[in-house]
Amino acid sequence: MKLWDKGGNPDEQTDQFTVGNDRELDLALVKYDIIASRAHARMLGSIGLLGGKEVEQLTAELDRMLQEAEAGRFTIEKDFEDMHSKIEYLLTEALGDTGKKIHTARSRNDQVLVALQLYLKDELGGIRDQVSELFSLLINLAARYKGVLLPGYTHLQIAMPSSFGLWFSAYAESLVDDIYLLHAAYRVADQNPLGSAAGYGSSFPIDRDFTTKALGFGTQKFNVVAAQMGRGKVERTTATALASVGATLGKMAMDVCLYMSQNFNFISFPDHLTTGSSIMPHKKNPDIFELIRGKCNALQGVPVQLTTLTTNLPSGYHRDLQLTKDILLPAIQNLKACLEIATSSLREVRVREDILNDPKYDYLFSVDALNQRVLEGMPFRDAYRELAAEIEAGTYRPKKDARHTHQGSIGNLCLEDIQKKMMQALEAWG
Repeated sequence: MKLWDKGGNPDEQTDQFTVGNDRELDLALVKYDIIASRAHARMLGSIGLLGGKEVEQLTAELDRMLQEAEAGRFTIEKDFEDMHSKIEYLLTEALGDTGKKIHTARSRNDQVLVALQLYLKDELGGIRDQVSELFSLLINLAARYKGVLLPGYTHLQIAMPSSFGLWFSAYAESLVDDIYLLHAAYRVADQNPLGSAAGYGSSFPIDRDFTTKALGFGTQKFNVVAAQMGRGKVERTTATALASVGATLGKMAMDVCLYMSQNFNFISFPDHLTTGSSIMPHKKNPDIFELIRGKCNALQGVPVQLTTLTTNLPSGYHRDLQLTKDILLPAIQNLKACLEIATSSLREVRVREDILNDPKYDYLFSVDALNQRVLEGMPFRDAYRELAAEIEAGTYRPKKDARHTHQGSIGNLCLEDIQKKMMQALEAWG
């Protein structure tokens, strides 16, 4: 069944190429198409295009379908082009002519838009919760290990003293930025496109305020052409937010891989979170974090893929936009999986507490020694040259008792301020 079928027999090769794997992808969206159809039926009843009994019958059938979809039992067989055609077929099979009325005053274009945006709102909210959970874990780890020092690096060269408190809370505060972007993507998705039909509205006297409230959108996309132009844009905006979370997660995963290596040996994990080698019995590989790194690196390309796909399209609907689902939906699931495994793994991280006893880290404190001479009255450049000469001559001796007190330093992590910032970012979602 095809909603555009006029009675002809489309070529099977054409059918297979144009439908692609839409049926499989639509199984993630079908719940939202059903919810939107239910609101649409109620709206049609409110303006007199459906009778009260017809609305009751349609919503009852749609409620039954929703239960099937939420239980994972809804199927889209090969006879159907997509979720829209399967839903309309089931309504018509159950209700006859009443089922045929569900498509009044809408198009597949605004159907897929509203289903996608409802889906994205839910998924972005879920990712927000996962990010918040990881944030809380990192803040707790920062508080627990705030006094445990580790080397800081620049250019992969020993630089200055850091701490596990500083390291964990650095990634926690980076997640606040990601929440800002997730919220921006949510705001873009939180605009009701239903009623824009094929992109030019309808001569039916529909009530778009009704469906906006019924579906829980914050507002509607008022201009019907703008609503259709949102297809592609909402996906790109979402992808940018996903890539931002992925960048934070991927960088942290890279640190973990470095810190687990024998050359660093800063952290470790229980055996069940590492893998071995088929020939080297000593190996404890960080496969989890390598895969997080790889998957999150791949996420960086998703905004580029979507931009490349949609960048030269004029206004109005084009079949190219069907391909956005195949790019975005797997990306969402990959990020969710990475957040889940990263959080569960980091709950079991083991921190080494004697790292700086190794003399190769003595030079970490050279800047502190330089600063002390400046505090005692020596000009900075003179102190720098004097200390450099001592290092070159091998007479430098580190003093490891310097205190770092400014906001955001190892001695003043500002964890409460970072938590407050995250709380404000989350509260902005309402």
